[in-house]
This record gives sequence, structure tokens and C-alpha cells, in this order.
Amino acid sequence: MSGADGDALAPSGEPVASALPLVAAPEGRSPDFSRGLVTAVVQDAATAEVLMVAHMNREAYEATLVSRRATFWSRSRERLWQKGATSGNSMRVNQVQLDCDGDAVLLLVEPAGPACHTGARSCFVAPPPAAGVAPPPAAGVAFPPAAGGVGGPAL
Repeated sequence: MSGADGDALAPSGEPVASALPLVAAPEGRSPDFSRGLVTAVVQDAATAEVLMVAHMNREAYEATLVSRRATFWSRSRERLWQKGATSGNSMRVNQVQLDCDGDAVLLLVEPAGPACHTGARSCFVAPPPAAGVAPPPAAGVAFPPAAGGVGGPAL
């Protein structure tokens, strides 16, 4: 998504000189905001760990491209929020990618603190059990190897 002079274009089509390039996206392609929000998956650029999932509207997406700070749409507060604006746990965005359908965005970030509101590095870590409470089952589901020893069951 870039203009004739190499500057990136915001989804509105306006040039944004300081915006991040969209990696692995065809010229002129932007997220599909026809339903309002797209899913934003946030991944640590150094470790590839998935840190969190949030939502973006067009304004949050454009703010992220311009500021290089992860900015999302809060469905509960019905407003934009820049990750770390109050906590200090900001996320510097190194790269933005779109999925094949344009309905999800991948942000590769450098986190400056925990991603989760619980204080955990990732939202995909089970919190410690309360005192006197049995720990929950494993956070993920492990599938046995399929025939031939590769992969899991066909879904």
C-alpha cells in the first residue's frame, strides 16, 4: 500500500509519510472494514509469542500506522485506546501484515512490559490458581499424533 512516491497510503487513500509499510500485501490493499472491526493479533517480533488479540476499526488502524504504537478499538468503552497509554506497557509496532481475506491484522511488536491486563506477559497464559483451589486443566489442547506420527486429527 504505497503511493507513487513510496509513501504509504492510509486506508482512506491519503498519503501518510511516516506510516509503516504493509508487508506481504498487494499494492493498494487495506483491511476490510465493511463490518466495522477487524481482528488484530499481536505477536512479539523477537520471540513470535502471541501476546494478545484485540479489535481495530479504520481509525485505530490508521493511528497505528502513523504512530507505530499499537492502537485498538475498545468494544466495552466504545473508544480508541493506545496500548500502554495509562499503564506504560506500550507496544512499538515493527510490522503490519494482513491475512488473505483482509479481515484480520497481524502486528509484530516490541512490547515494553506485559501485554495482559492481569500483568502476565501474554493473555494466553493461564493465571495462577487462587489459594486452596485446584489448578485449571492445561491452557491448550494437545492432540495425539496422527497416523504416520505427524500432526493431529483431521478437523
